[in-house]
Amino acid sequence: MKFGVLALSFILILELAFGTFLVEKNNLKVTSPDSIKGVYECAIGNFGIPKYGGTLVGTVVYPMSNHKGCKSFSEFGVSFKSSPGSLPTFLLIDRGDCYFALKAWNAQQAGAAAILVSDNKLEPLITMDTPEEDTANADYLEKINIPSALISKSLGDSIKSAISDGNMVNMKLDWTESVPHPDERVEYELWTDSNDECGKKCDTQIEFLKNFKGAAQILEKGGYTQFTPHYISWYCPKAFMLSRQCKSQCINHGRYCAPDPEQDFTRGYDGKDVVVQNLRHACVFRVVNETGKAWKWWDYATDFSVRCPMKYNKYTSECADEVIKSLGIDLEKVYLCMGDTEGDVENPVLKAGQESQVGKGSRGDVTILPTLVVNNRQYRGKLEKGAVLKAICAGFQESTEPSICLTEDQNTNECLENNGGCWQDRAANITACLDTFRGRLCECPTVQGVKFVGDGYTHCKASGALRCGINNGGCWRETRGGYTYSACTDDHSSVCKCPPGFRGDGVKSCEDVDECKEKLACQCPECKCKNTWGSYECSCRKGLFYLRELDTCIGAFGAVKLGWSFVLILLLALTAATLSGYAIYKYRIRHYMDSEIRSIMAQYMPLDSQPNNTETHMDF
Repeated sequence: MKFGVLALSFILILELAFGTFLVEKNNLKVTSPDSIKGVYECAIGNFGIPKYGGTLVGTVVYPMSNHKGCKSFSEFGVSFKSSPGSLPTFLLIDRGDCYFALKAWNAQQAGAAAILVSDNKLEPLITMDTPEEDTANADYLEKINIPSALISKSLGDSIKSAISDGNMVNMKLDWTESVPHPDERVEYELWTDSNDECGKKCDTQIEFLKNFKGAAQILEKGGYTQFTPHYISWYCPKAFMLSRQCKSQCINHGRYCAPDPEQDFTRGYDGKDVVVQNLRHACVFRVVNETGKAWKWWDYATDFSVRCPMKYNKYTSECADEVIKSLGIDLEKVYLCMGDTEGDVENPVLKAGQESQVGKGSRGDVTILPTLVVNNRQYRGKLEKGAVLKAICAGFQESTEPSICLTEDQNTNECLENNGGCWQDRAANITACLDTFRGRLCECPTVQGVKFVGDGYTHCKASGALRCGINNGGCWRETRGGYTYSACTDDHSSVCKCPPGFRGDGVKSCEDVDECKEKLACQCPECKCKNTWGSYECSCRKGLFYLRELDTCIGAFGAVKLGWSFVLILLLALTAATLSGYAIYKYRIRHYMDSEIRSIMAQYMPLDSQPNNTETHMDF
């Protein structure tokens, strides 16, 4: 029975075998000796932790024994741990006799910082993968944390020849361009499976979902990433359509299939159960993504793995429905998305998944579970929170990465040592060093709305309005005796100009001008000049008063006399104005009273000035 399952699985996988499996690579730069100096390609191993977005410099060592690294180096009394102050050790190992991952584990145990595996035949580079779970004890796989790379046989032979000639071989492993980083958002996919009975790999996937959920939701909620889960399925060849294997492992009449979880048709769940649950997972994502809450998929995937495991016979639709409802996800929409799994029809969701398995552009076919794709480039390395987050962070355009990428466990702050070689103002605690995931940038900053301009390396100067509020705009400023002078002016320029009474560059210094010595002021015959910081004092001989505007002395008495004359004239003018006003007022009052009296008298007797208008009234 198991043979039949394996045979069908082989046929299903063979359908994809004619596609393109892309080997992910990074650069290797040999810096010495001159005979092999240059840049070479190497293939990233699918285990350990590649330093995505970064580099690693070291010295290559080829062991005198245990060349293939299949045994522990402790048996040979050898250690490759670098001493303080020396470069890390890159251990060169020959291919063959044991698993790649075991070689890496033995190298790591011996203190190597990275492992280079030299191919044993002339061929294109391949991907070093982890061993199958049923043929190897994989307990050490999750413990590998050094990067690994497969190099060509010709390069391996050249390195070994240089070492045997007594040359030190130094090189730099470079992963800075292993993940494209075009903009401020990272698109990534996780090709996974709801099956939890496939051994160590299934356990690793579930553990990853739980550990990475928090980081994934932070990135998704902040709009930093666009995440999409995918599920691999195969179709059953027509020749096997009516076989028991296809009927138990496929839905929709052989269109979408998955291997039997236990590889035994007589017990447990069937492959078609896995396909249905994968479809449900994919539809949950579609529903929550339409509501703008794509991060809720992580809640469903982790809750399902905990509440509905196969080993407790809860890997059912009923259990999955309870998880969906508990998370407030529209169950009706999920079922509408899933469609008919029994009919002889295409399923749009699963068909789209099969089409996505085929590689496009820089991404090869997806044939391995699990597979992570970051910015259309397949991730290689351990499926572990820190390693995956490092790969995602490498996908951001420099200086746009979120703060989660700049934590101590993800990033080395290069601004902490010698300020990254950038400009800084220690007094004002202002620096042009901008820490990024990939390293650092020297860019003049913007502080409290004030933009600094310059090259970022040797100088930065505040510019624009309000610039004097930040370190006085980088200009000279000094206080003496309670007086403060500044060479900064709050305008839209970035010029530092010494204030009146000073001369200098306005940046480093402004020196006091001695107006007395240079005869710039207080030069009248009666004047006596005394220089002060930033200004001067001028006095006159007794009885005289100094006018700064005219730079002259005048008589103090004359000034007083002139002042009293002016006051007297002013008083006389006011008095005259008052008398004139009073006369006009009296005249108007009198004229008004005369008019009123004449009007009253006219009612009783004719006045000389009034014409006789008497009329005769006759009665009839």
